[in-house]
Order: sequence, then C-alpha cells, then structure tokens
Amino acid sequence: MNVDSSPVERAQRRFVGALDALEAAVRRRQAMDRSVTALQSEIRTLSDDRSQLAQELDTAQARSAQLESVSKSVSQRLDSAISSIRGLLDSEQGG
Repeated sequence: MNVDSSPVERAQRRFVGALDALEAAVRRRQAMDRSVTALQSEIRTLSDDRSQLAQELDTAQARSAQLESVSKSVSQRLDSAISSIRGLLDSEQGG
C-alpha cells in the first residue's frame, strides 16, 4: 500500500489545504477591516470638515447680509445728501 494514497494522508492534505484557505480568508478579512477602519476615519474627518465649512458659510452669509444692509443705508444717505446739495444749488441758481 502506497503511503501517499492512504486515507490518512489524503485527509491530512485536505486538512492542510483547509488551514491554508482559512489563513488566507483571515488575512483578507484583516485587510478589509483595516480598510473599513481607514474609511471610517476618513468619513469622520470629512464630517468634521463639513461642519466647519457649514459654520464658516453661516458666518459669511451673516456678514454678507450685514454688509448689504450697511451698503443700502449708505446709498440712502448719499441719495439724501445729493438731493440736499441739488436743492441748495437750484435755490442759489434760481435766487
């Protein structure tokens, strides 16, 4: 009887093959877990960046609204001053 073809030897080869397949699956799973961890870290970083950008946008929009209000007020004051000056010039030219 050939030792290489004995049922025990075949079972042992299958067992070693199964162990090799299991080790390969564990390595793949570990690599995938590292990838998931890296992606989760990246998502947290992007979320933090998004929150900061949203806050900066809110601040910029508030500042823009404030500047628009000031600009409108200055424009009204200038229109009023121009009208007053024109009135004075017209009264001096007419009188």
